[in-house]
Amino acid sequence: MKSIKQMMIEARGLSHEYFRRDDDGNVTEIVNALSGVDINVKPGQFIAILGHNGCGKSTLAKHINVLLTPSDGTLYVSGMDVKDEDNTIDIRRNAGMVFQNPDNQIIASIVEEDVAFGPENIGVETDEIWKRVEKSLKSVGMLEYRDHSPNRLSGGQKQRVAIAGVMAMQPKCIILDEATAMLDPVGRKEVLSAVKELNREKHVTILWITHYMEEVTEADYIYVMDKGKIIMEGSPKGVFSQVELLREHRLSVPQITELAFELKEEGLPLPDGILTREELIEELNKCRLS
Repeated sequence: MKSIKQMMIEARGLSHEYFRRDDDGNVTEIVNALSGVDINVKPGQFIAILGHNGCGKSTLAKHINVLLTPSDGTLYVSGMDVKDEDNTIDIRRNAGMVFQNPDNQIIASIVEEDVAFGPENIGVETDEIWKRVEKSLKSVGMLEYRDHSPNRLSGGQKQRVAIAGVMAMQPKCIILDEATAMLDPVGRKEVLSAVKELNREKHVTILWITHYMEEVTEADYIYVMDKGKIIMEGSPKGVFSQVELLREHRLSVPQITELAFELKEEGLPLPDGILTREELIEELNKCRLS
């Protein structure tokens, strides 16, 4: 039998119910925010979770960081059961969270002090804290801003500081919940580049939660959610090959994939799941030469 400890994250039948109440406190509706979710994340993977607003992505993320606990099913993070309250602190050390708005996560008036806040609160020795601060800021390309006020940084820079603050706690996994949603295209590119480098160079497990399809073409694996359930999963090529099914669930595909799909609909013999400009040009050249 496969050991749970082989997985960074493993969910089986994970479900979560929200109760809506009236002014008198009576339950008026039960909302199934998650319903029977199964996921497996191996150490060092870059996993993308896609879906439109309200599909359950953020609810799933909050379970992994034990901001919520399951109504039903099981969830293990680094081999620890999230339902066991004795595991909460250790799980949060192993799985750090970066939220949508960096201003909600940055609390200090100086960048390096903000990055130091997390490790200080988990009892790391002072000398070790400052080693971690320098290493984390360097990892996200923000070391030269260590003495700056966060208020003077761009949105993308603030988000990189927020990521450094999580990195300083040395988690095995970072969950980024719509971390680029409030950024301009340049800021999104900066943050995604920093996260990819952490995954590639430091082997940090990444859960990238987004509705920007272009951001996940290089993910190791994709889960697609709708109405609290996993409706699709697979490699980026496998998932984005199913353009019509994604459309049925009010989801798009990367622009290059959309263009290739439309050209195929017009009669060009193109394969499904083209993800990059280079792939499309190569396939169009094949069509021209055939």
